[in-house]
Amino acid sequence: MSQESDRELARLWRVSRTVHEMVRDRGYLLADYEINVPFDEFKQKHGATGSVDRTNMSFDALHSENSEKIFVYFCSEKNVSKASMKTFIGSMDKMGARRGMIIWSEKMSPAAKKTLTEMGSEYSLEDFPESDLLVNITRHFLVPKHVIMKPDEKSALIKRYRLKETQLPRIMITDPVARYYGMKRGQVMKIERASETAGRYITYRICM
Repeated sequence: MSQESDRELARLWRVSRTVHEMVRDRGYLLADYEINVPFDEFKQKHGATGSVDRTNMSFDALHSENSEKIFVYFCSEKNVSKASMKTFIGSMDKMGARRGMIIWSEKMSPAAKKTLTEMGSEYSLEDFPESDLLVNITRHFLVPKHVIMKPDEKSALIKRYRLKETQLPRIMITDPVARYYGMKRGQVMKIERASETAGRYITYRICM
């Protein structure tokens, strides 16, 4: 394997770990061994031919609360085409998943982006460039604990403080942390920070 392929494989190993952590942090069932794969094992599975092979990196998982299935697709093409999107959607259908995530390496064509938007009425779809997943931002010591509130918890919060939703501070749906947790508009994020005086300081933000 060339040094370039070896570097790409090491990069992809980090991306794969972040993706698996992200899926589990959203409440899907993944075991530790699926997340903490040693690099040598990853290299043997995805680089044994001498080049980087993404074809068998895709995976699916069930949600711990409602058995919803998510399918994560690692696109083997560097430039995601409309055909790539059709392959992705077709794989979702075979898996019986209505929620999907496509991970791509270099760029997504305008036709692929259009397909992603058009299929949004039938599926819940997300896309992430590999470059955004090299590091798990939620593991950084400067990023506080984030938890998406359940609908009943959100209702109780608004009732307790006699608020309107519009009065809550906002977090944009494009925010990296909101994207990590797959937030939807209208959901509220509970953010817990350390405080020297109070021990902890809790704030709430609504996704817009």
